[in-house]
Amino acid sequence: MRTHRTTTLLITAVAALALAACNPQAAGPDDKASTPSATPTASGKAPGGRASGKATTATLPQLVGKGLQTAQDEAQAAGFFSLKSHDSLGQERLQALDRNWKVCSQTPAGGAKVDTDTTVDFGAVKLEESCPAADAPAPQPAGKTMPDFTGKGMKAARASLPSNAGITVKDALQNRMVLQESNWKVCTQDPKAGAALNGQLLSFTVVKTQESCP
Repeated sequence: MRTHRTTTLLITAVAALALAACNPQAAGPDDKASTPSATPTASGKAPGGRASGKATTATLPQLVGKGLQTAQDEAQAAGFFSLKSHDSLGQERLQALDRNWKVCSQTPAGGAKVDTDTTVDFGAVKLEESCPAADAPAPQPAGKTMPDFTGKGMKAARASLPSNAGITVKDALQNRMVLQESNWKVCTQDPKAGAALNGQLLSFTVVKTQESCP
């Protein structure tokens, strides 16, 4: 009798396990797999994003005359996060420390109501510099003749010349090393503007951007 009862209990337990395996809903709440919800939020927006399929417009503030860092902060506060800047003097300098630059121009213009995805481009000069009447274009590729680089940034001058050109650069005032050409401007050049470029050595004398040529 004892053996018969043990066998009967074992069969009953096996049958219960088989029934639970065939019926997943019988599992307890802690056994359910956790699946992220794909349902949109009530606002119709993805987290941190704009409403799906809907454009968002806002008025871009007037930021000309302000420090570049302040201009960027105010543009972001107005909802514009796609921001870039360039050197208004056409010298191809990088705005590595925004607090040292001020805004001379902005595109789109201040007061315009535009899509907040629009890229806002600030033309800037260093704080101690004067803004030009209009942004100076960067030098174009030199072609077959030597352009006039006088007063242009040395970095921009080099960028417009053939990549295989032999170029020497010397400080026109002192015997300083010209390590970061974006901080220097051209005083003299050899050959002179208009000369044919035929692979000859190109020589420049330069001073710091804020200095006057001798």
